[in-house]
Amino acid sequence: MEHVVIIGNGISGVTAARHIRKLSDKKITIVSGETDYFFSRTALMYIYMGHMKFEHTQPYESWFWKKNRIELKKGFVTKVHTTEKEIEFTNGEKLSFDKLIIATGSKPNKFGWPGQDLKGVMGMYHKQDLDSLEKYAPDNKTCKRAVIVGGGLIGIELAEMLHSRNIPVTFLVRENSFWNGVLPAQESAMINREILENHIDLRLGVNLKEIKADANGKAKSVVIAETGEEIACDVVGLTAGVSPNIDFIKDTDIETGRGAKVNRFLETNIKDIYAIGDCAEQHEAIGQRRPIEAVWYTGRMMGETVAQTICGNRIEYKPGHWFNSAKFIDIEYQTYGWVWAQPKDNEARFYWEHESGKKCIHINYDKKSKEFIGINTFGIRMRHEFFDKVLTEKRTVEYVLEHLADANFDPEFYKLHEPEIVAKFNKENNTNIQLKKKSWKRIFSV
Repeated sequence: MEHVVIIGNGISGVTAARHIRKLSDKKITIVSGETDYFFSRTALMYIYMGHMKFEHTQPYESWFWKKNRIELKKGFVTKVHTTEKEIEFTNGEKLSFDKLIIATGSKPNKFGWPGQDLKGVMGMYHKQDLDSLEKYAPDNKTCKRAVIVGGGLIGIELAEMLHSRNIPVTFLVRENSFWNGVLPAQESAMINREILENHIDLRLGVNLKEIKADANGKAKSVVIAETGEEIACDVVGLTAGVSPNIDFIKDTDIETGRGAKVNRFLETNIKDIYAIGDCAEQHEAIGQRRPIEAVWYTGRMMGETVAQTICGNRIEYKPGHWFNSAKFIDIEYQTYGWVWAQPKDNEARFYWEHESGKKCIHINYDKKSKEFIGINTFGIRMRHEFFDKVLTEKRTVEYVLEHLADANFDPEFYKLHEPEIVAKFNKENNTNIQLKKKSWKRIFSV
């Protein structure tokens, strides 16, 4: 019986296992040194914040794996022997495979800072990070202050987590505005305000120089590179991005760049070895997408795709239109299509912001053809299906605005802002766009 070994029990690896089982009777083994069972990584913050327990983050009961004949093996892989078709563990034990899927995800970036491996210094990506945070920052008596190094989505999640337990937070961000490599200036400024309004000490345009230790080898302070200021703290969160977790294949003949190099079928250069999820790097980017995407839904799609190929239906990975979502403390964020930090030469922008300063939309479209390219929406929930459809059909910005209320996915009785948004666009562009009747009916029915 063909044996498929999957290294990594995140969304990519588990999805691959589930779909291989649906399609075949192959022997399947999932290997992980992180946890016994698959859990929702994006829910780690809610465990710390008291909204759920760890067992609530596990989508499948413990009996699921045995019932579906998916073997689970706890252990860390140190080497892949490609010729022998074996993986090797830290204890020297080996496990043979017929096909291997590398789905080891990401690890927090470290840049050689002095003190980066001290006690009380952690990322916020693995279950072990959550355990470490609970140990060193259970409350604001044990942890008088935490310092977070690096902006972005993981950084602001960690800030919100600590803030929920009334632990003072200093947030070091090297950019001069939060996440401004991704967000346009208006949205970045909105998130700056949200962070400061929650009494988080946001420091922009600064870098970490070193982390100092106390007599017990635990972090006691950080030093800012630009000013030399020393900030006393009990916990340091390293959230300056992530990188593919592939150290164990660096000395093999599997081709690597930043990640494990794969083609459109998620195959590495070695026959019967595949890579999926955060650790996989496309030889050539797919459209405007990055060669590596550390996004939950693309990991799931890769798992589904590679399962088809392994079970005899070789198909290309096609992620479709870009989308993502996140939460910046109390402001929800969604993006569909492309809204770059800076518009390209052929692009025009439309921006609307609510008077509260906590809601906005930013639309990107082609100057000449008026084709809709993408939208950022903050504080207003939108329907994925709507934007996936208009992007596929290459609709114009006028069409999107005419039907914007149909895209709205806010709960019933929320105030809707489509007339105000369309009126602003009409005024700025000397147009006369009208919301369609169906849209108007939706607006005034709530």
